[in-house]
Amino acid sequence: MFRTALLLGLLTGILLAIGYFFAGFAGMTLFLIIAFVLNFVTYWFSDRIVLAMYRAKEIPKNQEPKLHDIVGKLSKEAKIPKPKIYIVRTENPNAFATGRSPKHAAVAVTSGLLETLDWDEIEGVLSHELAHIKSRDTLTSTIAATVAGAIAYISQIAWWGMFMGDDRRRGNGNALLFPLIILAPIAATLVQLAVSRTREYKADYNGSIFSKKPLSLASALEKISNHVIRNPMRGNAATSHLFIVNPFKGNSFVNLFSTHPPVGERVKRLEKIAEEI
Repeated sequence: MFRTALLLGLLTGILLAIGYFFAGFAGMTLFLIIAFVLNFVTYWFSDRIVLAMYRAKEIPKNQEPKLHDIVGKLSKEAKIPKPKIYIVRTENPNAFATGRSPKHAAVAVTSGLLETLDWDEIEGVLSHELAHIKSRDTLTSTIAATVAGAIAYISQIAWWGMFMGDDRRRGNGNALLFPLIILAPIAATLVQLAVSRTREYKADYNGSIFSKKPLSLASALEKISNHVIRNPMRGNAATSHLFIVNPFKGNSFVNLFSTHPPVGERVKRLEKIAEEI
């Protein structure tokens, strides 16, 4: 909870700064109200927002019984309730977990993941995502994605407002635009801190313990990474940290702030784990 509170405080501070640049203390007051509403909404509904962002649909058990069986088995190993399972229709293989707690969690897989990986590799991926749920990384990460995305959206509004206003407003817009541009990498950095490289390594390790298949997870990471290099996914780069492998490489300036450790290093660690278990 401390990490979540800290993240919310920092992101709220950015929103207040934007309000000040727009309209001084009156703008700060307005954006403070917006921040309270946004924080409340993201705490309770951030998982639904992220799922809706990618048009994820819940998968009935009769459509993918083997997938449900794997998630059920891994959930017992992790000692958490079985999360809901969603599918995102895209050829890019990937997966993410979301939800404010293990009792209110969901796992989303892409259709490309089910088509590209074998079942052992899929189990490795799901074990990683369940490890995030058990460690409660998902609340912090989904809040970060939602609020950072809102900040990026406000920045875009400021950009277009600068060009659509009169000459005097354009001059003021130029003064406002630069600090807003600076806020974009700051927001990306906060997202990176939400689920750090250390948390990704930990999820790889704990997931390997749950599934007993670290080499399958390693193989899956390599396949997903190779696919991303050839065909990056389209979407909101502020959500890149949610996925098991960053799917937006080369797609945005935000991705200069890497949210994931190098896949090669993760594979090496997984190979060592395989020797130990």
